[in-house]
Amino acid sequence: MQRRLIALALPVAIIFGACGPAASPSPSPSPSPASPPAGSPSPPASTAPVGSELERAEAGEFRGTSVEILGQWIGTEGDNFQKTLQPFAERTGINIVYGGLSNYETVLTVRVEGGNAPDLAQLAQPGTMRAFAKAGKLVDLANVLDRAAVERDFGPYLDLGSYEGKLYGLFFRANAKSIVWYPVKAFEAKGYTIPQTWDELIALSDKIVADGSNPWCISIEHKDVSGWVATDWLEDILLRTAPPETYDRWVNHEIPFNDPAVLRAAELMAKIWFTPNYVYGGTTYINSTWVGDTQTPMFDPAGPKCWLHKQAAWIPDFWPKDAEGNPLFKPGVDSSFFYFPPIDPQYGRPVLGAGDQIVMFRDRPEVRAVLQYLATPEAAKGWIEAGGFIAANKSVPTSWYTRYPDSGIAEIIASATTLRFDASDSMPAQVGGAGGSFLKGMVEWVAANGANTESIFAKIEQSWPRQ
Repeated sequence: MQRRLIALALPVAIIFGACGPAASPSPSPSPSPASPPAGSPSPPASTAPVGSELERAEAGEFRGTSVEILGQWIGTEGDNFQKTLQPFAERTGINIVYGGLSNYETVLTVRVEGGNAPDLAQLAQPGTMRAFAKAGKLVDLANVLDRAAVERDFGPYLDLGSYEGKLYGLFFRANAKSIVWYPVKAFEAKGYTIPQTWDELIALSDKIVADGSNPWCISIEHKDVSGWVATDWLEDILLRTAPPETYDRWVNHEIPFNDPAVLRAAELMAKIWFTPNYVYGGTTYINSTWVGDTQTPMFDPAGPKCWLHKQAAWIPDFWPKDAEGNPLFKPGVDSSFFYFPPIDPQYGRPVLGAGDQIVMFRDRPEVRAVLQYLATPEAAKGWIEAGGFIAANKSVPTSWYTRYPDSGIAEIIASATTLRFDASDSMPAQVGGAGGSFLKGMVEWVAANGANTESIFAKIEQSWPRQ
């Protein structure tokens, strides 16, 4: 499942417009967008049609209007998303109200079903997008974005943002999940080396156990999306043990969920998850520890209590901090990552990816303008500069990626022989969504210490919605 940008317990709202953070339906005057202050960015190149709402917004036509965006990015994530919106809000005078909260998917569904949908929303799951589209809740973007420009800049994501041939989602953020974090200095001090194959990865794990420690940091607790970390593992292993066509057929339910290829991937996954002493804290820790705290034992003052953590590039935002909230550990110095090794050489170097799309529930000119802005390279620049962000927009200059780990992730993506999107994010919401059978099944599987694999996977198969 999508990297689920970790949310804390309380909702957060970020409101800003022509005069900065203050929330007001009628913002104070600011410099005219026709004559921006020195140093302000020029209006962005756009995927919007000529004469679009974005051009009208840049001309100040929608000054004083408000647009609400709901998502699961809060804390550092929310701050960085704010940086993508701030220049546009200041130029145009549109008050953009962003709200992020922990049980985001549940709240969004309740609001949509109750007729109180936000204007725009971030979705991590194509399956959730399709469910909303099927129910007639989303705005078709055919007349909002220029199709040719979207195909040029977002080509790999068109199918994932579409339902029955219509585009409903604009992908904003991309990510690669096929990486493993490790403690650099302690790793080198022990003489450990980066594994290049699955067999080397298992040998390294055995060596760490023999040295009296636990090789793996793993946990999956995350409120109504608990279990998504386990789905990521299964998907990444399947890409390394079966043809990509098998993966695609599995996602589309052209083969059963419990196909033998999937059960084989689960068997290999169990080798790491359930071998005694492989995982710090065992299955109790796995099921009870919040995913944002998974890697914390790696930074224990007495030395790492676990050494390997498979997670996407956003995880450093949740490493331990001091009392003032300042990071205690630096990515690339205290902990770095390596590519999750191949298993069967015939399937090359696959990469499991993910992404976030923005969907539109309410069709007003100012809402269109904000979505059209999010389709521009400029909209990604603030977050890229802050770090921890790779744009889905292919027209973003590669020279913008100057921070670690983004440059390393870009290299892994560039060297991939196969790229596939997160499977659970593309499955029906009843299976891969919040509280879906895939997530619940993986939690049950962990609680059973890897037993009952066939029956648990068969139950997930039975839950798949029939047309």
